[in-house]
Amino acid sequence: MLKLVKISAIFCAAVVLALPCISKAAPLGTVDIAYTGPGAYDIMNIWAGGYEGITGNAGVYMLEKTSGTGEGNFWPNGQIGAFCVEWAEEASSSTLTYNVIMPENGPLPTTFLGTTMGVTKAKYIEELWGKYFNSAWVGSCAFSDYYDHGAAAFAAAIWEIVHEDLPVSPLGWDVTLDGTAGSRGFRAEYLDSYVANTANAWLHSLNGTGPTANLRVFSYRGQQVFIVEVPEPATIALLGLGGMFALLRKKRAK
Repeated sequence: MLKLVKISAIFCAAVVLALPCISKAAPLGTVDIAYTGPGAYDIMNIWAGGYEGITGNAGVYMLEKTSGTGEGNFWPNGQIGAFCVEWAEEASSSTLTYNVIMPENGPLPTTFLGTTMGVTKAKYIEELWGKYFNSAWVGSCAFSDYYDHGAAAFAAAIWEIVHEDLPVSPLGWDVTLDGTAGSRGFRAEYLDSYVANTANAWLHSLNGTGPTANLRVFSYRGQQVFIVEVPEPATIALLGLGGMFALLRKKRAK
């Protein structure tokens, strides 16, 4: 596919939404971030989030973090590579304070989708990320078609999981077909065949086995919701705390 001139700013869609449903889960922390530009990405024609045939960019969002609280301190200040969770809002280039929440509690607001993604969809994305995320997609340099197409396929797979009703099996997912009745759902057109085939192959392989990633969602009312991976040292620290708490519970039980 001949590459089109890329849109200068990644967006899912700009829209002012009604009041969101409020998540009952307390934030795990905050991050002060601003969108600074794309990492690896490619152009896609999208039907999602109530929009029909919106031409936009699919791939990595580069975020600049300047401070944080709680779990937000897992990420050092500087550049973070993230993916767009859904198509209801746009990314902000202004520094805003986002809540850090678990993936199953996002995306927020739920005005369009009607609900958060829930545990099952979150687990699919954790497996997708654990098996296929490529850190070479993250950065602010120019990328080859290989990396651009890979990041676009990954973004399409995330949107397919978040926007579509859960199929009977992962083999029912197809990023080129809208399999959900009504205004919800997701499909992409005019995308490179490698992108479509790769996204579908990754989705079809999700079977609950193999590596998974420790993910969080950055959420801010009225702005794009981002999904990110917890840096490895923080993951190890979390596992260590879990083991310590389990040991304490055992001691108290004696």
